Amino acid sequence: MGKLIDGKMVAAKVKKEAAADVEALKRQGIQTTLAVILVGDDPASQVYVRNKRKDCEEIGIKSLEYRLSEQTTQEELLKLVRELNERPDVNGILCQLPLPKHLNEAEVINAISPLKDVDAFHPANVGKIMIGAYDFLPCTPAGVMELLRQYGVSAEGKRCVVIGRSNIVGKPMAMLLLHDNGTVTICHSRTKELAEICRQADILVAAVGKAKFVTADMVKEDAVVIDVGMNRNEAGKLCGDVDFEAVEPKASLITPVPGGVGPMTRAVLMKNTVKAAKIQNVAK
Repeated sequence: MGKLIDGKMVAAKVKKEAAADVEALKRQGIQTTLAVILVGDDPASQVYVRNKRKDCEEIGIKSLEYRLSEQTTQEELLKLVRELNERPDVNGILCQLPLPKHLNEAEVINAISPLKDVDAFHPANVGKIMIGAYDFLPCTPAGVMELLRQYGVSAEGKRCVVIGRSNIVGKPMAMLLLHDNGTVTICHSRTKELAEICRQADILVAAVGKAKFVTADMVKEDAVVIDVGMNRNEAGKLCGDVDFEAVEPKASLITPVPGGVGPMTRAVLMKNTVKAAKIQNVAK
């Protein structure tokens, strides 16, 4: 039987460590602060922002929220980002994506100071991940690596397959597995013989955004299966990219949805914010 990877438990550990660091910084007179920008009223984004606020409260990070209307112009948004870049009391800046269609996401990401880019989306931080000399890692891939570590799984010498090539998950996920000495294949919508490639994976990471996309015939016996997907099934219930019921018996370890990768994404954001506070205060 597959063994469940408990993301909530590991996330609690990461948050506990972050809380201890926040407390240590407070003793030095430094209040760790995260600024979150939300443009428009996307319901999913509102839930994410609310959860981030709760996480901040839990570990002692001050949370600043900037809720802007759907009609906000690019210039207004960039002006706010520039102001937050300049503020010494703000350590991390997060602009909740997706933005309304009329706004240019790339320009906004590029405007955030790399030292305050706790999502690790800025090209400077992305480049650092490529060469393995990074300050921050994108929250979801870093969360996955922490889950693997906590469960004693090393990618070294293993066949790792990542389904999905997004800048947020797929590409950085592949790089982190590569840094851990895995042999990595990235699959995507144009990949031929996808099931056959997936069946070779010792570690299979699904980040494709399609409910129950990974079926049992795509998974080899005793593979470690990481499900990054957050979808809704026909009944409107939260589910992942993996057909959990069918795949779980074959996997040696598997993440559930919810309760797997999701809590880790949020925990790593807290960890990144604390790290940003440390870096900025060493730099002074």
